[in-house]
Order: sequence, then structure tokens, then C-alpha cells
Amino acid sequence: MSDADLVIVANRLPVDRDADGWRTSPGGLVAALEPVVRQTKGAWVGWPGQPDLELQPFEVDGMRLVPVALSEQEVELHYEGFANATIWPLYHDVIAVPRYRRVWWDAYVRVNERFAQAAAAAAAPNATVWVHDYQLQLVPAMLREARPDLTIGYFHHIPFPAYGLYSQLPWRRLVLEGLLGADVIGFQRVADASNFTACVRRLLHFETRASGIRVPTADGGTRVALAKAFPISIDAAAYVELAGRAEVQERAREIRESLGGRTVLLGVDRLDYTKGIRHRLKAYGELLDEGRLDVEDVVLVQVASPSRERVAAYVELRDEIERTVARVNGNSDTVGSSAVRYLHQSYPREEMVALFLAADVMLVTALRDGMNLVAKEYAASRVDNRGVLILSEFAGAADELRTALRVNPHDIDTLKNAILEAIEMPAAEQSRRMRTLRRRVLDNDIEAWSRACLSALAEARDQRMKRSGS
Repeated sequence: MSDADLVIVANRLPVDRDADGWRTSPGGLVAALEPVVRQTKGAWVGWPGQPDLELQPFEVDGMRLVPVALSEQEVELHYEGFANATIWPLYHDVIAVPRYRRVWWDAYVRVNERFAQAAAAAAAPNATVWVHDYQLQLVPAMLREARPDLTIGYFHHIPFPAYGLYSQLPWRRLVLEGLLGADVIGFQRVADASNFTACVRRLLHFETRASGIRVPTADGGTRVALAKAFPISIDAAAYVELAGRAEVQERAREIRESLGGRTVLLGVDRLDYTKGIRHRLKAYGELLDEGRLDVEDVVLVQVASPSRERVAAYVELRDEIERTVARVNGNSDTVGSSAVRYLHQSYPREEMVALFLAADVMLVTALRDGMNLVAKEYAASRVDNRGVLILSEFAGAADELRTALRVNPHDIDTLKNAILEAIEMPAAEQSRRMRTLRRRVLDNDIEAWSRACLSALAEARDQRMKRSGS
């Protein structure tokens, strides 16, 4: 047993490996939790990102890292299979058809057991263990059985589906029981927490009251698990700082000049079928075809970073997007101007902030999204209080960013009208809306999120210690 009072458990370690060794990953979750892990002398349990890599625990930038080794077959069956071909499409409203394979489920159970064992070994007596996301839904119950002294949290970064969809899952009861091993179960939206609670009532018949779920214990008693929304956010200060840099602002000017000084529409997404890239291309293409937009006046820049390129649905999506871009450009391009600039690659944060500053309109048209942090990144970056955010009502960010132009991305005509409204919006209204968006993002940043989650875990720990008389 280790002496870590806080253990983070996630699918990936918060580091990437390059020729010079290990470096901290740039993600928002890492930015939020890295300081906490260091301050508490905690540990982070996760897969190092390469199959068949056996490593002893090591330290990077003051963080103690506990690698969990996975074979290439386990990555294929657990991650590419059950996590991303069963759970991901099922939890995203079956936009793609989920596949249910018993061999994937068996691998998912085995991998979750390995993560739970590593976390149990790393945790000090009465420690807090915080498990993250859909790849590890069984870990909380496995941990509770192995280490009943622990306070256990779980945060679900993606949507949780309504009962009618969730009930399709052959292992539906086992997944719910896995999640209910946690003392605090966090979700992005109130609706996600409500969906989870409804599934627990209907499938397990546990008593629920407000955010509390009464869970039977091994000794014949009950305990209360908290299922509640904790909307995640971004390291807003980092985006404000980058947007204020002279070189980033100069890069934004270069981008606009390279695009011919036209009105810039921007989409930034992982290449994923949940992001609604096809819908925004359809709306934009129709506006050009109808003559309501002119390619000499407007351009759509679509950044689609590579994602899950070994999964068949993603290969098909990439082909479809590239055909659509070619069709829109073929119909609308002139010798000097292109309708769509399609960029299938990832960019460093500095370049992304420059793109945010260059964009007149940000298009976030997700068909289903747990949160969508790009919407918040755009708002934080607009230190000039200009620009317009078009935001899908099916993204978690829509609950908070209420002065965005909210759209149903399935309604192509409404999406087209929102694009025109955004392009024509007066500067004063842009400023009014953006100031409100930015205030919300800056006040509710990633640090506020982590504080709220850890505070709920601390309260759960105090209540458990009180009940046990410790």
C-alpha cells in the first residue's frame, strides 16, 4: 500500500513520450489536476499510451505516475472495441450504431480490474480516489470491494443517455453497479445526472431523493451516493494570456490576410460523427448555392483533428467529409477564392488562439456533446469582446453560454439563418453577448470545477468517517 492521499485514475497518464523522454500533456484536465496531485503528494494511474509497455512507477514534474500496461489486443478490444464502438455511440444518442460483442465486454472487465488493482495499491489508508470517464465505469465498485476504507469519486466526461437508449446495453445493470461504487458521481449536465438516476430507479429499484441515491452495503445497511452535475471548464487564464500576446495577435492578422480579408467562419473539432461537421458543411454549401453568401466575401475554415483512425466509422466519416468539402469547393470556388479551407491536422494552442482571434463566427454544431470546451476556449480568447458563437443546444456548454446563438443543428434552415444573423450582427450586440459569455467562462474555470468536485469528495469522506466512528 502506498502513501498517496489522492489518486487520480484515468485511461491515460497525463504525459506524452517523445525523443527526449516524458513531457506533461497539454489537456485541460491535466492543467486542473496536476497542481492538486503535486500538492497532496498524490498519484496518477493510467495507461502510458503505447501497447505492451511495462513500466515501473515514475515521476514527471513532481507528479507520481503509476503506469498500467495494456497489450495491443487489450487496446483493440477494450478501447477501440467496447469503449469506442459500444459505449461512445450508445451514450451519444446512437448517432452511429453501437456494436455489442461479448469478447469486448470481457476485455473491458479485465482492464477495469487492472486499473482498480493499481489504484488500490497506490492509495494510502482512507485516501480519496477519483476515477475519470467511460473507459473505467466498473472501477469504482471494484475499488470499493478491494478497499472499503477509500472515498471514491467518478466523473463522467461524456453524456449519459436516457433510459430508452441505455437499456439496450446487455450489461446495463453491471455498469450501473460499477458506477455506484463511487461516493460522488459527477456529470456534465443536470440532464445527464437525471438520466443516470432514472436508470438506477428503473433497473436497480434503488431509492433516489434529489441528488442522493441510497445504495445497499455489504453489511445489510445503506449508504448515499451523490449523483450531480459539475460542468467542466477550461484553464481560462491561459487562453486570455495567449490572446494578449503580440505575436499571437499578429498571427491572427496574418491568417485573415491569407484568407483575403473575408468574413471568417471557423469550426474546430475532433473528426468525430458527434460533432455535426456534415451539418454545418451542408448549411454553408446551401447558402452559397442559393446566393445568400458569396465565396468572395466569406470563407469557412474547418479544423478536423485526426481521431480514432483505426475505427471503421471514423474512416468512413473522414471520406464523407472530404468528399463534401470537395463538392462545396467545386461548386463555389473562384480562381482567387476557396469556399472551405479544410485542415485535417492538429495545431498547438498558440495557433488555435490565433485562429479564434481571426474568426468572425465560431460554429459549434455538435449533435451530442458532454460539454464542448472549444466553445469556452473561443469565448476566453476573445479579449477584444468581438466575434459570434453559434452553439448547438445539444452541447453541454449551451446550459451555461446562454448569449450564444443557440441552434438545433438538425434543422438546416435554422442553422443557415443563424449563420447569416451572426455575419450581419452589429458590433455593439457582438460585444454585449461576448462580454456575458466571457464573464461566465472566466468565473467558472477549470480550477473552480476541480474545487467543486474535490469539495464534494471531501464532504463525502467526512460523512463516511463520521459514520464509521473514525
